[in-house]
Amino acid sequence: MRTPRVAIVGGGPSGIGMAAKLKLAGIDTFDVYEQSDDVGGTWRANTYPGLEIDNPARYYQYRFAPNPDWSQFFAPGPEIWAYIKRVADDFGVTPHVLLRTRVAGAEWDGRAWLLRTEDGREKTYDFIVTGAGVLVHPRVPELPGLETFAGACFHSAEWDHSVPLAGRRIAVIGNGSTGVQLVNGLAETAGHLELYQRTPQWVWPFPNHRYTRMTKWVYRKLPWLNLVAYRFWQFLFEASFGRAVVKPGPMRTVMSAMGRLYLYRVRDPDLRRRLTPSGAKPLCRRIIVAAGFYEQFERPNVELVDVGIDHVEPRGIVTADGVLHELDVIALATGYHGHEYLRPMELIGQGGVRLSEVWDREPFAYRSVALPSFPNVLMMVGPGSPIASNALMGVAETQQDFAMQMIEMWRRGEADALAPSAQATERYNAERRAAYPSTIWASGCSSWYIGADGLPNMWPWLPKDHRRALAAPELSDWEIERHAART
Repeated sequence: MRTPRVAIVGGGPSGIGMAAKLKLAGIDTFDVYEQSDDVGGTWRANTYPGLEIDNPARYYQYRFAPNPDWSQFFAPGPEIWAYIKRVADDFGVTPHVLLRTRVAGAEWDGRAWLLRTEDGREKTYDFIVTGAGVLVHPRVPELPGLETFAGACFHSAEWDHSVPLAGRRIAVIGNGSTGVQLVNGLAETAGHLELYQRTPQWVWPFPNHRYTRMTKWVYRKLPWLNLVAYRFWQFLFEASFGRAVVKPGPMRTVMSAMGRLYLYRVRDPDLRRRLTPSGAKPLCRRIIVAAGFYEQFERPNVELVDVGIDHVEPRGIVTADGVLHELDVIALATGYHGHEYLRPMELIGQGGVRLSEVWDREPFAYRSVALPSFPNVLMMVGPGSPIASNALMGVAETQQDFAMQMIEMWRRGEADALAPSAQATERYNAERRAAYPSTIWASGCSSWYIGADGLPNMWPWLPKDHRRALAAPELSDWEIERHAART
């Protein structure tokens, strides 16, 4: 068996999971490049009040590293970050992580990849596996005068914990998943809290119960229960959300009704009207799971502001009706540039083709994991992944297992360079585009799911179809080269 040299770009959930898979396969010749000062990805970057996962925690975990000690059904952010760090330690990944090291790019020399970091280091690898993430690059709104604000202002992904919040006048701009969680997390602390809403969103009120010490003890004593719980929540999640977003039918009707019914928790008819989405169908944007959100507006210190922002001045926000909202803190829950993927990292593949040119309009991939002309590059959570219909951890693990199959082919000497053909990639993406009309994302709403081409850059089929598509490589779709063996 040959020994592959593998570069993993990104030390978040996808990258750490891939590194652990290599360790489990007896492969120790890999490096994990992480641009920040610790592993964890989005769970390291996001530390804002109220942060929690919006998937069941027992489903949002690596199958090979179950955690019996989750404290809540929807685990809080710090707990997930600690879990990822613990997996990195337990599986011997941590010594392979190069922190504060940003990859500038890599070039294929016909036999291997020469990777370069921004500080000028170079190293050769047989494979590059990317786990760069999706929600990485914060989107800061272009609000006139924002830079003049005299108080504290920061994006939710760059939370400044040195800023006191108790009793302060706080504005949350944005009412997506992050904005909703911030309202839940800040309502009790703030002196006055304003949520600036541009477009009402649908919310699902799933309760977040705590696990007892007895429950944790049982899961530790009976480890097989972790897999049972994982499969149970996987089935339930995929049969509900996973089906409703891609297929019309009764489940979509049921899920829509849940969002509509929750609105009647708002007692004030005028406030309910202002919180009701007028055009977007339920599920069309990212699913927001947050019990108790509407109830926060019953507090005298919580206010919904649905008048547009005209500008920001040193004292606060001035809305389009001329009212000055005096503030101490502005929290930007304004999302991310969700279509960057590997960028700004530059890959130069066969024949000098550049990733920046291939993706000049909208990123695409073959079955969410690979690109023609870029041999031995495998993507975790790449373009077209089912991240809008499934838990990201499970999506990444499916892709990690596929990547391991390709690496094992290389180890056995069956291939030296593997890339999907341009024809297979175009055929797959044509099928993907043809499937979009039946998805909820094609119903007319605007969201970050929609790409520059006006189409959702998501997996338009059931989550189980993604697992089937990556269960084994369809070798007729791949261009495979063999060189002289290297030991």
